[in-house]
Amino acid sequence: MSAAVKPPPVVRVAVRRATPHCGAAYEALLRGMFGDMKRFPGFVSADVVPPGSEEGAYQVVTKFATEADLARWDGSEAHAGWLRRLETVAEGAPAYRVITGLEAWFSPEVVPASVNPPRWRMTLATWLGIFPTASLIIGFVGPWLAFLPFLLRTAILTGLIAFAMSYGVMPRLSRWLRPWLTRR
Repeated sequence: MSAAVKPPPVVRVAVRRATPHCGAAYEALLRGMFGDMKRFPGFVSADVVPPGSEEGAYQVVTKFATEADLARWDGSEAHAGWLRRLETVAEGAPAYRVITGLEAWFSPEVVPASVNPPRWRMTLATWLGIFPTASLIIGFVGPWLAFLPFLLRTAILTGLIAFAMSYGVMPRLSRWLRPWLTRR
């Protein structure tokens, strides 16, 4: 029996500046919002990354188990109330960025989204996953599909490779390689 591998959580980063001299109040409101957020189904984590300077923007990194869980939080009265309170100590509306695809595999636990691993490291890590996965699937499954037309055979093989990469190989490989991927 093999346990199903869950897809990675949905990671969203909200970027927003606090009104000058209101950083402490802004952070306190964010922490209060995190308390309410924790009570929502599918909540995984939330943290705030303060700016490097007084003029910089805060980054709020939130993770929910699924897009539906994130949407439930976004549509809630609790979230709307916190957004109204945050408006009193923030400049403008937050800019949101949802991290998906390859970035989600490599997303740091609590680091700003702008600090993803260098592209060459993500590429090398991806290749380290694809090469053995593709070799095994093509080597073992490919001969069984030899009777199929080329495009159909290729579609099946690449589908199996993509499934294995997304749900088995990359979640584990990115966890094993995390110290190297996030090293500066």
